Amino acid sequence: MYFLGIDAGGTKCRARLTDGSGHVIGEGLSGSANANTGISNVFAAIQDAYQQSIVSAKLDAHDIASIRAGIGVAGIGRKDAKEELQAQPFPFHSTCIHNDAFIANIGAHSGQDGGIVIIGTGSIAIGRVKGKDVRAGGYGFPISDEGSGAYIGLQAIRITLRASDGRISHSELTQHLFQKFNCRTHEIVSWMDKATAPDYATLAPIVLQAAETGDRHGRLITRHSANHIDSMVRSLYDSGVPRCALLGGLAASIEPWLAPDIRAELVDPDGDALAGALLLARQQTTDQKNLGD
Repeated sequence: MYFLGIDAGGTKCRARLTDGSGHVIGEGLSGSANANTGISNVFAAIQDAYQQSIVSAKLDAHDIASIRAGIGVAGIGRKDAKEELQAQPFPFHSTCIHNDAFIANIGAHSGQDGGIVIIGTGSIAIGRVKGKDVRAGGYGFPISDEGSGAYIGLQAIRITLRASDGRISHSELTQHLFQKFNCRTHEIVSWMDKATAPDYATLAPIVLQAAETGDRHGRLITRHSANHIDSMVRSLYDSGVPRCALLGGLAASIEPWLAPDIRAELVDPDGDALAGALLLARQQTTDQKNLGD
């Protein structure tokens, strides 16, 4: 018996394969796997990642057929997306699919009650309390995902445009961003017409670095972003979660900007999203044994 965990996110898709004892025997990495790019693209990224892990582990066809897979996919909550992905030709014994935040929360608290706020390209707060799932945000950019990398990049572009036409004064940050577009607002608008959430998120590190060095616009954007994350954490504790952790590529950069009481209540995660996906995969075996009993 083998267990496969897959974290299919908006930036990359990771796979981790273990044997029955939990030893990692193979891993894989592929590109973006957000459901809003189309299920065929998601399945292709997942397939690429799990095939790498299988090749690394040197499994044969019989071994592959015994794999229990747990998969978390960004954006899988979109209408009909989960059903469409479940209909794909997975070669495993069983395949359980949830959203990527769900598996991240399971991994962060080893399957016990708790909550997380993920701060990456997007953002979402998700928790589990006595078998009930709770969430806040995470409805997709640009209408949601406050405090995320995409949100930070969008605010930076907005402020840069206001500075470029004289409504506010430039700072080093906005001047730098304006120069990236050859100091032409029409180039910013042309870029915006095609820009995706990951495109906006590429600007977030620039903004956060500017905030650290005291840039007034960088600090304003970062402070507002942290306020949104504060409210997400508070909503989880208000719902009854016993503990909460921050996850995602921007978590470490945003945490110092959070309210002191929020920072004091945060805990370190037990494991990552792949650990959660593997717990989900193992849960299928437990459920099947219970049914047999």
